[in-house]
Amino acid sequence: MPAQYKNIARVVRPHGTKGEVLVAPLRGLPLLLVEGMRVSLTPPAFKRERFSTVRSISEAPDGARILFSCSRTLDDAEGLTGCYVLALESDLDLDPFDVAYDDLIGREVVDERHGSLGTIQSIMETPANDVWVVDGSDHGEVLIPVIEDVLCEIPHEGPIAVCIMDGLLDL
Repeated sequence: MPAQYKNIARVVRPHGTKGEVLVAPLRGLPLLLVEGMRVSLTPPAFKRERFSTVRSISEAPDGARILFSCSRTLDDAEGLTGCYVLALESDLDLDPFDVAYDDLIGREVVDERHGSLGTIQSIMETPANDVWVVDGSDHGEVLIPVIEDVLCEIPHEGPIAVCIMDGLLDL
C-alpha cells in the first residue's frame, strides 16, 4: 500500500531574510509539525526539492515560523508562499477531534438512535467549541456540537457516528 499523506498546513508568507516562513495549520487542526519531520510541499516547483525537512519551529501569534531544509534565502521562502504542507499520516499523532474542516464537509453523520441525520454542510466556530451544520434528512438542519459527549467515532472514511443529546432534533 502506498504511503498516505495528509494536508496539515499552509505556508502564509516569508518571515525574515534567512528562509523562514510563517505557516498556519489548516482549520480544525493544531500545529502538527515537529523538528526533523519530513514533509512534501505542494504544488511542487521545478527548482525546489520535492521533499523537505523541518529544521526549526518557533511559535508566532498567527501560526508558527518554520525553517524548511529547502529554504535558505528570502527568494526561497517567497517561492513557498501558498504551498500546502503534507506529512505522512504515520508521522502524525492525531486524536479523534483533529480533523481538517475540508475533510468533514460532505461527510454523512449517523446517530445511534435516530439513524442518518444528513451531511455536514458547514462548520461554525464558537468560543466554546465548533458546531457542525448538518442538513439533508427528515430532521432538517441539525446543529451538532463537536464535543466528546456527542462524537462517537470519526473514521478516515465513511459515516461519522454521533450520540446526540435529547432536544437537538425536532421530533
